[in-house]
Formats: sequence, C-alpha cells, structure tokens
Amino acid sequence: MAQPRTPQHPDDKHPDDNPRGLHFLTDFANAVREDPTAGTPELQALLERHGGPPFRLTDADARELREATAEVIAVLDTDDPDRAAEAINALLDRHPARPRLVRLPGRPWSLHTRAPADAGLTHWLLSTAALALGLWLSERGTCAWGRCAAPDCDRFFIDTGRRTAQRYCSPRCATRVRVAAHRAQRAADPD
Repeated sequence: MAQPRTPQHPDDKHPDDNPRGLHFLTDFANAVREDPTAGTPELQALLERHGGPPFRLTDADARELREATAEVIAVLDTDDPDRAAEAINALLDRHPARPRLVRLPGRPWSLHTRAPADAGLTHWLLSTAALALGLWLSERGTCAWGRCAAPDCDRFFIDTGRRTAQRYCSPRCATRVRVAAHRAQRAADPD
C-alpha cells in the first residue's frame, strides 16, 4: 500500500518542474486513488494549493470530481503514446478545452482552460486534464508520466527529466530504493 504524502505545491519546485499544471493532476489522481472517499475539505484544499479555480465545493461536487478523476487515472495509467492520444482526444471530444492565457499571482503566463458558463466541474477537470496531458504528450513525444517503481509506492508522477526515463515519484523514493539495494548487496557480500 502506498504511503500517504502531503501533495506538493507547484511553488515548492522550480517553475520548469511544473509542466502545464500536470502536478495538480497527479496530486489529484493520487489523492483520489489513496482515498476514494476523499472529502470536500481535502479536495478543496488541494484545488486551492494548486491555484485552481475559485470553486466552493459541495459534497456533490467532490463526489463528481472523484468520479471524473477515474478518466484522468486511465490516461495516467497508459504508457503507450497512441492509446494515450486516443484517450486524450476522446476527452477533448466530450469536454472541449477553451484555452486562455492566465497569469496567476507570482507566476508566469500559462495556458488554462475556461469552462463554458453552463459547464460543471467535470467539464473543467477533464478539459484541463486533456489539454495539459495532450500538450505534454505532443511536446515530449511519449507518455512522460508514470507510476513510482518503489516498493509500497505506486503514486503517479510527471516525468520532467530529459535524458533517462523517470522511475520514481520523488527523490525520497529513489533514495529509499538505492539504500535498500545497497544494504541487500552488503548483506549478500559480507567482505
């Protein structure tokens, strides 16, 4: 079972390490996977931490967002670019993105989706996910996301590396695996 962690705020990282707000999507997907009944306060706090729209979530909104997150998780679980593109295009067909440049306080201009006035939270979440994941897939040419390879952790992450594929969700998990491998090697070779 994955060990719960406090979701990271995008400002805690270098701005280039938060591509297109994708860390919001992975934090949201991880929160819902780790607690399928995540309540309104937790989801509201996550939205606010990531500079999401100023929604005041109700319990019905939280339930709707948890259900919609299954579609985001389905894309994040895909490592085949063709299948990911098909899933993203299907999301865009059902929840068209209306991109706009937005400048959040203390941040550079970035592309965000704007839901039609009559659209609900599901439309906002899924159009945001489709646009962000689609831009990232087209820029990277591959599914530059994945699940942590560390034992007892299967959190989603966004691969921001340039040379080798990322395998772990955080330096903490990578270090934990390296230390365990080193200890196992020392135990096997007592010399």
